[in-house]
Amino acid sequence: MTTLVTAASGHLGRLVLDSLLERGVAPGSIRAGARRPETLAAYAERGVAVVPLDYNDPASVTAAVDGADKVLLISGSEVGQRVPQHAAVIDAASAAGVQQLVYTSAPRATDTPLVLAPEHKATEEHLVASGVPATVLRNNWYSENYVQDLQVAREHGVLPTSTGDGRVPSAARADFAEAAAVVLTTDGHVGQVYELAGDVSWDFATLASTMSEVLGRDVQLQQLSPEERAAQLEQVGLDAGTVGFVTALEGNIRDGVLDHTDGTLSRLIGHPTTPLVDSLRALA
Repeated sequence: MTTLVTAASGHLGRLVLDSLLERGVAPGSIRAGARRPETLAAYAERGVAVVPLDYNDPASVTAAVDGADKVLLISGSEVGQRVPQHAAVIDAASAAGVQQLVYTSAPRATDTPLVLAPEHKATEEHLVASGVPATVLRNNWYSENYVQDLQVAREHGVLPTSTGDGRVPSAARADFAEAAAVVLTTDGHVGQVYELAGDVSWDFATLASTMSEVLGRDVQLQQLSPEERAAQLEQVGLDAGTVGFVTALEGNIRDGVLDHTDGTLSRLIGHPTTPLVDSLRALA
């Protein structure tokens, strides 16, 4: 049984490789696809089959998927390009007769105003139309998404945001990676769509106080209006597109778009999700 992990050199991909190995999967049955295979030399030394895989190079996608029994399609990072990139992997999996394709999607991707969702929705629709046996992992927020905010808090003692009373049920990236490894190595997951989130939904006052605890200094929450937040982001040099994305995302959080957790992630991985404070300590 050969399992292909796409985007394997990324943060999530490496953690999936680690989790598969920890679960006793033979290195030789793991295929790690990366745009730059040399970045995975340490895994190749352990016996993992490292192959070229560039979402923008259909030939590399076809070659990487050929002969794989299972494929983990980790969503791409190039906003605006992801639908055709993901479709290339799905189409290759269909042609190759893959037994299971696991896709990392967005929370409630098919029915949400989340600014990140449209490309995931289109990918899920393509996946359904392809007929490939699939499992969809709708990953909520990674606690690691706040590494830059933690750096700002360290330097300035402030956590600026326009999220209002919004809440986020984040979990460590490793928790989501473990869930992917579970659905790739155990039965009963084909046809399932899993909404995955941390066990605890926290607000940004909690995030600020947790940062204070981790950093050993006072961190003040600075709640801004969307307009004030946009002006602040422009002042630090962000381009208009990034400013619009950040403020839209914070608006989604303010509106409660991410605030849903039912314990599915912890049930899949068999233990509680990583507490926010532990994730931030690892980043500090």
